[in-house]
Amino acid sequence: MTTGNIQLLSDTLAKTKAENRAALIAYLPAGFPTVDGGIAAIKAVFDGGADVVEVGLPHSDPVLDGPVIQTADDIALRGGVKIADVMRTVREAHEATGKPVLVMTYWNPIDRYGIERFTEELAAAGGAGCILPDLPVQESAVWRERADKHGLATVFVVAPSSRDERLATITAAGSGFVYAASLMGVTGTRVSVGEQAADLVRRTRATSELPVCVGLGVSDAAQAKEVAAFADGVIVGSAFVKRILDADGDEAAGLAAVRELAAELAEGVRRVS
Repeated sequence: MTTGNIQLLSDTLAKTKAENRAALIAYLPAGFPTVDGGIAAIKAVFDGGADVVEVGLPHSDPVLDGPVIQTADDIALRGGVKIADVMRTVREAHEATGKPVLVMTYWNPIDRYGIERFTEELAAAGGAGCILPDLPVQESAVWRERADKHGLATVFVVAPSSRDERLATITAAGSGFVYAASLMGVTGTRVSVGEQAADLVRRTRATSELPVCVGLGVSDAAQAKEVAAFADGVIVGSAFVKRILDADGDEAAGLAAVRELAAELAEGVRRVS
C-alpha cells in the first residue's frame, strides 16, 4: 500500500520552526491556466521559496473563495479539469521538488469520487494530505480513518468565530497543521490581517501542539512578516492567482511573476523580529 507524505509535511514545518521562521504555504488551483501551466506555476512558486503548496481542486460552488480564485476555478473548469488532473498536478509538483503538496478541496467532489479511491490515489501521487474547509469534524470519521491509513494529513479550518471548546474539538481531530482563517469572509487580499488572526492563533495553540498556519488576506511581504511574527505558517493564495491572471495569457510572464512574489514572501516570513 502506498502511503502519503504527512511525515514530510510535519518535518518541513518542524524545520521552519527550528530556523525560527514561519513556513510559506502557497495555494494555486489545478488546471489553471491549463493543467501543464498550473504544474509549471507550482514549480515556479517552489523555486521562488515556498515550503509547501496547496493545490486547489476547482469546484463550481467554492464557498470560501473570493472573486480572484473563483475566476481561476472557472477557467480550470471550462478547460475540463478532472480529479485525475489534480492528482497528476500533485504527483509532478512533488516529484520535481521533493516538497510537500496538499490538496485543498470542498467535500462534495471527494464524496462523489469515493473516499477510499481519493485517498489511495492522493497517497500514490505523493500527496501530503487534504485541507477540507467545509467538512464538519463530527462527520469526518470515515475520511480520517482512510486518510490515516494512507499517511495523509487532515487539515481543518478554524475561524475567529470558533469558540475555545469548538477549537479543541477541531484540533483534536486534525493532523498536519491547523488552518486559521484570519477573518470572517472569503479569500482575497486585504489591507490588514492583524488582531483577530493573532488572537485566533493564540487560542488555537492553547488547545493543540499542531502548527497553526494563517490564511485569507496575506498578499505581500509586509503582511507575511506581520503574520510570521505570531503564526507557524503564512498561507497565500489569491495574490499568486492574481499574478497569473494579470499576465493575461503570457505564460512566461506569469511564471516569472509568481516566482518573484514567492521570493518576496519567503523573505517576509524570514524577517521575524
